Amino acid sequence: MGSEGTQITGGATVQGTPEAGLLRRVRNSLSFMRGNLLVLTLTRSTGMFARQMTFPYASLFILALGGDPEQVGLINSLAPLASLLVFPIGGYLADHRGRVRLLGWTSIIMGALYVLHAAALSWEWLLVGALLIGFGVISMPANSALTADALAPSHRARGLALSNFMSSAPATAAPLVAAAVLTRWGVDPGMRYLYAFLGASYALAGAVNLRLLTETTQPSGPPLRLRDVPALLRGTYAGILPLLQSLPRTTRGLGAMVILGFIGNVVAAPFWVLYATQVKGLSTEAWGTILLVEAIVRDVGYLPAGYLVDRLGRVRSLRMALVVALVAIPSFVFVRGFALSLMVRVTISLACAVYIPAGSALMADTVPRALRGRTMAALGRGTVFLGSTGGGMGGPGLGYLVTVPAMLASLSGGYLYAANPVYPWVVSTIALVACLAVSLVVLREHTQAEV
Repeated sequence: MGSEGTQITGGATVQGTPEAGLLRRVRNSLSFMRGNLLVLTLTRSTGMFARQMTFPYASLFILALGGDPEQVGLINSLAPLASLLVFPIGGYLADHRGRVRLLGWTSIIMGALYVLHAAALSWEWLLVGALLIGFGVISMPANSALTADALAPSHRARGLALSNFMSSAPATAAPLVAAAVLTRWGVDPGMRYLYAFLGASYALAGAVNLRLLTETTQPSGPPLRLRDVPALLRGTYAGILPLLQSLPRTTRGLGAMVILGFIGNVVAAPFWVLYATQVKGLSTEAWGTILLVEAIVRDVGYLPAGYLVDRLGRVRSLRMALVVALVAIPSFVFVRGFALSLMVRVTISLACAVYIPAGSALMADTVPRALRGRTMAALGRGTVFLGSTGGGMGGPGLGYLVTVPAMLASLSGGYLYAANPVYPWVVSTIALVACLAVSLVVLREHTQAEV
């Protein structure tokens, strides 16, 4: 007979041992990773790997095709223009007509549109491609609502953190793989290969989502016909104030933080790679290594961060992450060399690992299920990637109330960088200070979370 509570049968240890208790706790902690959340996590992983290969180097492709920093800002600023039209449509469809088909077919169409980038003959092609791809945000309300629907409030932050970890982990090596591609073949045609892979990943994810996702809402309104679109747009924008008034004060404050966060992101996002290579003198491979290490740290950090957010609270976690980001992000322009630049980016990644699940969970906690599609169409998913280095808007999930401020900030970023490479980080820091102020004055923990 073994020690108390342990029995050995055929060489196997059965329940009652510390090992069995640990395995049981692990199984329980992962029990919510199933169904729609598991499918979304797996399909996002393919897209994230492709995006992390492509977006951090998109600015180099614009320059290679004859653009300059002003054109970098212009292309990134016009990308979300279509969202002013399609976000209200996406919010209506997600809440009234179903979420799965909208998400799946949009992903397939997005995959086809990235062919324009892969075949670009000049930077103007990238501009047209960005405008067309901007229509893809029509699926963001459905994506955000499906994610929120899949998680109970008691483990919402942990579920979001685990989903982020599982979808991001394969992408940790993506920037370094892309750097190797660009070193081997050059920016052109290397970026064309990366955009082609990005398009294929979107098409694959869309097909899998259509096949495996389960719908979470029932049709509750008439089908949307083309002639109904103008009235829907008028009603949506006329109804912005009533929608915001119907939301809790904390949700409105979080929405303001999302707008400020996107402004701080997009003004600098396309220029991290340019500042690192042109001002600091780092090689493409060195920058790719920095992105690899920070991605590993962020992805591993998601898991403990999710538990921290559930225990410490969403609001306190958001404030803590903002303070860390406020120290790290502006310091990037003052440090030199590979080691110090790596330390700064790793610190930002740790702040981001906390901020992402905290903001997403707080948005889901405070918005009723029936309003999630329309609210997330207006305000996004409640969070941003702090210190985003890609050429996009630094999601996850832009909203139509965020679009115009983000476009203006992105457009100004190119001119700011051309005037002085430090200026985009100055604006980013000011936006983060304002974001922290809003969190201190407006946000409160939500005691009764929405399901």
